[in-house]
Parts: sequence; C-alpha cells; structure tokens
Amino acid sequence: MTPTIISMLVFLGVTAVIGLLAFVFREQGPQTSTRLDLLVGKRSRKDQQATDILRKTAFENDKRSLLEAITPKFLSPQKLFEQADCHIKPSTLTGVALVLAAFGATITMLAKLPLWLAPINAFVLSTLPFLWLYMKRASRLKKFQAQLSDGLELVARALRSGQSLALAMHVVGEEMPEPISTEFGRVFEEQNLGIPIEESMKSMCERVPNMDLKFFVTAVGIQRSTGGDLAEILDKIGYVVRERFRILGQVKALTGEGRLSGVVLIALPFALFGFMLNSKPDYVESLWTTDLGKKMSVFAIIAQILGALTIRKIVNIKV
Repeated sequence: MTPTIISMLVFLGVTAVIGLLAFVFREQGPQTSTRLDLLVGKRSRKDQQATDILRKTAFENDKRSLLEAITPKFLSPQKLFEQADCHIKPSTLTGVALVLAAFGATITMLAKLPLWLAPINAFVLSTLPFLWLYMKRASRLKKFQAQLSDGLELVARALRSGQSLALAMHVVGEEMPEPISTEFGRVFEEQNLGIPIEESMKSMCERVPNMDLKFFVTAVGIQRSTGGDLAEILDKIGYVVRERFRILGQVKALTGEGRLSGVVLIALPFALFGFMLNSKPDYVESLWTTDLGKKMSVFAIIAQILGALTIRKIVNIKV
C-alpha cells in the first residue's frame, strides 16, 4: 500500500471521527446563546427548569443501552451521567468509543506495526469519551462546591425576608449561575409538582455527591422536625463551607509541586514505554519474552503502584 493511499485513509478516518463527535456533542446546545436569551428576557429560568423536570432523561429513552448492559450495577452509569449533567445517550457515547477503537486498530495495521499493538491502541482511544465524561463530572462538582457557600447565604437572607424554604431555593435558581441554579431550581420545581421537599433535596444529594450539601440537607431535615432558626443555622454552615473551601485552596497551592511531580513520575515510564512500543517494539520486547524481563516488569509495576499510593498519601490532606 502506497504512502499516498495510507495518508488518504488516515485523513478520511480523522474526518469521520471529528464529524461524529460534532454530531454527538451538538445535542448540548449553544450555552452562550442560552445565557444571552436569559439576560435579555427571551426566556426565563423557570421555563427552562420546568422543561428539564418534565423532560425524560437519556436513560429513560435508552433503557437497553450497551453501556448499561456491560457496566456493573455498583458503578451506576445513570448516576455518573446525572452528576456530569450529560444529555448524551449512553449508547451514543459507547458508539463513539467503538468508532475510536476501530480507528486505532486500523491506524495500527495501516502503519504496519505488530498486530498485538492493535488492541492496545484501540483500548486507549476507546477510553477517551469516558475520560471526557469523568472530567466533565469533576468540573461540574468543583463548580458546585465553589458556589455552595454563596447559595446557602442567599437562602438564609431569603428566609429572613419572610419567604419559605421552597421560595428561597427558587431565588437561588433564579439569581445564581449554573450548576447550583439548576439543582436548586430543580428542587423547587419538583416540590411544585407534589414531591416532598425533603425527598427532592435527598435526590439532589445523589446528583451532587458533596459532603457540605449533605450537611445542609441534614440541617433542614432536623429543623423541620424539631424547629429552630434555620437562617442562623444556614449562616453558620455557609461560613464553615467558605472557610473550608479557602483552606482547601491553600492546601492545593502548597501541595501543587508535589502533585505535579507525582503525575510526571507516574506517567513518564508509561509514556516512554508506549513511545518505544510503537516506534521500536524489538527494543522493549525482552520485558515479556525473557524471565529476567518478566521479573523486572512485575517489580516495576509494583513499585509504580506503591509510589503512586505514597505520593497520594502525602499530598492528599483532608480539610
């Protein structure tokens, strides 16, 4: 096969993957135009939230998806998609992963690399959509944590002005940015539809696994059972959350060098091994073809795991 044909096939494969990704991610819609429509009054948060509550989720329309079938129950892909606020169907994301896997295997064969590299490259490329989903979830949870203290203080001020807890949640949904506005607004809409507010708030804790949010939900449940000044309780919780978030930021700044060193030290051997495996396989094949190489490989993997756990123990400071 001539280099020209190989180049054309690679170009067509990359174009197909980019087109498929663009088709998949277009379902999320332009966020910028949505924000502008909210600002100029063309649409309201209430309409948007009511539509989200009554709209079926991706899992309701895709009950027998391949991802849900092959994933163990304890991993709960439904929770993962809800926590990431991802409206893409699981079967669609799985399809993108399969296309990327086929693309990686095809490129390996066209480049005339050893055939046993094809499943490795296919597996690496197939994990990219799920890595994107995990990063989207982590980013959303981090934003929620940063907004929670302001949201609790806003709820406390609304309660002091004479509004009920449900209306205070509605104020947060109207005044604050996403993702906290979406979650608090959903609680307000669910209690409007007849769901008890305690159950709605517990559902919010499942969608947003945040310890500070659980403190807030627990405090509301105790106050509604025994009574007390909820506004004062929320002020104290908001202060604790704000100080905890500030100290956590200082800890991350102080441990940034250690975390970056850990990432480099852990990723460098695997990156170098992957580069040598694709560029000169015979140079590293003695690691699994000889007895000494096998022992060295096992020892290296154990040492990497122990080193990663040690570095994580050093830089992971609980606040």
